[in-house]
Amino acid sequence: MATVTYEKATRIYPGADKPAVDQLDIAIEDGEFLVLVGPSGCGKSTSLRMLAGLEDVNGGSIRIGDRDVTHLPPKDRDIAMVFQNYALYPHMTVADNMGFALKIAGVPKAEIRQKVEDAARILDLTEYLGRKPKALSGGQRQRVAMGRAIVREPQVFLMDEPLSNLDAKLRVQTRTQIAGLQRRLGITTVYVTHDQVEAMTMGDRVAVLKDGLLQQIDSPRNMYDRPANLFVAGFIGSPAMNLVEVPITDGGVKFGNSVVPVSREALGAAADKGDRTVTVGVRPEHFDVVERTGDQSASLSKDAPAGLAVTVNVVEELGADGYVYGTAEVGGEQKDLVVRVGGRNVPDKGSVLHVVPRPGELHVFSTSSGERLSD
Repeated sequence: MATVTYEKATRIYPGADKPAVDQLDIAIEDGEFLVLVGPSGCGKSTSLRMLAGLEDVNGGSIRIGDRDVTHLPPKDRDIAMVFQNYALYPHMTVADNMGFALKIAGVPKAEIRQKVEDAARILDLTEYLGRKPKALSGGQRQRVAMGRAIVREPQVFLMDEPLSNLDAKLRVQTRTQIAGLQRRLGITTVYVTHDQVEAMTMGDRVAVLKDGLLQQIDSPRNMYDRPANLFVAGFIGSPAMNLVEVPITDGGVKFGNSVVPVSREALGAAADKGDRTVTVGVRPEHFDVVERTGDQSASLSKDAPAGLAVTVNVVEELGADGYVYGTAEVGGEQKDLVVRVGGRNVPDKGSVLHVVPRPGELHVFSTSSGERLSD
């Protein structure tokens, strides 16, 4: 087992104006499961390929344990990679696919057979060892690719979107198996995905990248509760956090017909930047519905209820709860909002909800810089 360290690691593709990965600094603990997540083109796969030795490092360094592997060829790094497309040999059986790297390395046949059988037992593949890949389902092929990595007993597992070819139900099942397997084996793992739900459910820590820059690295819970900036706030969480620009007023921010308290430190930080507005973030589950009406007239009257009037456009009923997708007028503009409601008491399409953020659950960001202002 080993630690993995990126020290200002940079990758600039020939002819590119800016780095694909820009001075990446991450220290991964021995046995840790780290997930790199971000939108397409953010540099997450490039970061993984730099660690694998499949991409050059143009600046900085990468270490596995005490070894500087920045310029070592892939075969000398003691890593095993699981690819998105499985990369299995179609003419070989499952057993031969899993043991091929050991065969190339000159490991005795009896030892290969033992390691393959052990890995197959862990992955529930024993009865498929004699089959060819074409006779397997997508989930079984993915487990064979995992088995091929396991038998090598590497210092580090690298996984590049290994579940993206699976259907939704199988993806949920397989991500649980991978996370559980990693914890049993205790092998340091770097996992790339664009799916933030996958990242939040699998990783010990999550690193969010955007345009080659590391935005935040933290535990899933801390990242959900304290996103470092507007990008992370809007990216982490499903449905996404509601982000609304609102004016600053005495003691807080004006949210519809209500003044919502905000910490003095956050307001002071905004004032220091010269901001007259801040962007507040509210998770869908952190709105309280203060009143519900059947039409929009209540939201237009002088005695309108407290909070923000949200006109219901779509309701997603999920059984235990529901999500209201609606629009509200904020600062003279129509803004889309998502509000979670109880599954037994969902509003009708076209009705109006008056909502206020729950005290203590408001995230405050600088409108100008995007950085977090609240504690």
